[in-house]
Amino acid sequence: MRITARATTVALLPALLFAAVGCGSTDTPATGKAPAPSGSAASGAPGTGTSAGTSAGAASGAPAAPKTGGTKLERASLEQGDLPGYQISSQANPNAPHGQPQADKKACQPLADAMGDKPDPAARESVNRGIGSQRQVGLAVAATVSSYSESDAKRLVSRLRQAIAACGGGFSATIEKQTGSYKDVKAASYKTGGDESVSWTTTAVAGDASAQVHLVVVRQGGTVVRLTALNVAAAGQKAQVPQEVADKQLEKVKRAG
Repeated sequence: MRITARATTVALLPALLFAAVGCGSTDTPATGKAPAPSGSAASGAPGTGTSAGTSAGAASGAPAAPKTGGTKLERASLEQGDLPGYQISSQANPNAPHGQPQADKKACQPLADAMGDKPDPAARESVNRGIGSQRQVGLAVAATVSSYSESDAKRLVSRLRQAIAACGGGFSATIEKQTGSYKDVKAASYKTGGDESVSWTTTAVAGDASAQVHLVVVRQGGTVVRLTALNVAAAGQKAQVPQEVADKQLEKVKRAG
């Protein structure tokens, strides 16, 4: 299945969620290898036949073999085959804006940081993934795993809680001269593992288009996981980060040490 988003909907959100949308449009699995060139046989889409460059395990949704190389964050990040019923991509959408969004209100900057593919400067390293559901049409999830000092990671979660409380009326954020507004910021209940977590929902608005977004941030020691969900096929519908995605991501973080 391919995920296709209307430009008016996709343009509402900065690069982090573009990665998830790009997962369905580029069909590049996260396998720990360099992405195949565009249009190559290794870039087939699920539901349209198995490509020559895709392993049988990844195509069937069988668990991926644990990675033994790469950095700790790379080992902790999701890969194709980790989640049956989902396609996972490590390739960012080339049409997406990249960087750190700038909020119009200082108190809301932590929320703007959470929407970008480059988190706040305290992050030492980050690995991004785009996740497309093959079961729920249009569901896109972006996952970022970042490393911090433990004190900085704790401070990040605290600042997010403060920002949610302060920015309920909304804010706007600009990245690469593109501006989006985020309204109705509300804390949301969400159960996860990890040492602590925070979750919220917001409505992204640009012109006459809007999209409901759900975000979850989880801290495990000095590692921070950010998960963002949007239904690109029906942007007005309430979206939620699937529990199995959050659980698998936290499992991998803990396993990577």
